[in-house]
Parts: sequence; C-alpha cells; structure tokens
Amino acid sequence: MTPRQDERDSPAPRTTYSPPQPEGLAPALLRNIRTLRERRSAAEREASLQDRVAEAITRFTGSMAFVALHVVLFGFWILVNTGLLPVLPKWDASFVILGTAASVEAIFLSTFVLISQNRMAAAADKRADLDLHISLLAEHEVTKLVAMVSAITERMGIETVADPEVGELSQDVAPDAVLDEIERNDRA
Repeated sequence: MTPRQDERDSPAPRTTYSPPQPEGLAPALLRNIRTLRERRSAAEREASLQDRVAEAITRFTGSMAFVALHVVLFGFWILVNTGLLPVLPKWDASFVILGTAASVEAIFLSTFVLISQNRMAAAADKRADLDLHISLLAEHEVTKLVAMVSAITERMGIETVADPEVGELSQDVAPDAVLDEIERNDRA
C-alpha cells in the first residue's frame, strides 16, 4: 500500500470541542417556571373543600398503601369466613357482605376519581387555551419576521429558493378558517 492510498482510506483527524455549557437557565425560563408553580399553588389553595377531599381520597386510593390495606382486610375476611383462621366465628360464610361492601366502595371510589378527572380536565383545557394563544402569537410574530426579511432581501436584490413561498408565509393564519377546514375533514 502506498502512503497516498493509506491517506485516502483513513478519515482526516478532526478536533471537536464541547459546546459551552450555560451557567444556568435563562431568566425568562426561570420566571415562567416560578409563575407556573405559583399558579398551581393558587389553584390548589382556591379549590373547594369537596375538591380537596376528592383529590386526597383519589391520591390515597391510587397508592400501594391502599392495595396493601385491601390485601390485609380482604385476606383476613376470607381466612376467617372460610374457617382457615378460627380466631373469630364466621360472620359472612357466603361472602355476601364482603361483595356488597366492595361494590359500594367501588361506586364511591369511581365517583371520587371522576371528580378528580373533571378538575384535571378543566386544568388541561386552560393549558390548551394558553398553548393555542401562545402558538397564534408565535405564528403572528414569525409571519411579521418573514415579511421583514422578504422586504430586506427584495431591497438588496437577493433571490432565494423560498421566494415563491414568501407570499403565502407572510400572511397571518386565520384560526377560524383552519378550524372550519378541520371540522369539514372530520365530517368527510
């Protein structure tokens, strides 16, 4: 092998540098995080008593402590009423009371879960509205930037590949027209 062939086959050595690491988060991002945390805290403080109770019950029933409690209670009930643990006399040999109690518990638990889900859905709707407003604002700002850059390139006599699309990109999007089109497509 000649030295020339060897040089062609091996990649040229490259020096890479790690990008500089930021000292911390940007002040705007920190402000947004703090604002969101404050809004969530305020929403929790302003929640009604019934919402707080439903949330606490839902949080507990969704825990492993709740599962363990049921394993112990139902296990004890079953062991005593099948005669495997004769520390107490049988009080529910047919397990009708246990079945009824479990059914009533399920009714109440599902109601508490639904209350919590309704509250979470309302919060999700607020976040979706905020996302939509921010997206529309960002789209409007980008549209203005496209128009400004287009005017600069036109004034300087610069032609770009994007020139045919600039007219379309420099127009604001009409959200109601987009929603109407989405609804038409959903019906089709």
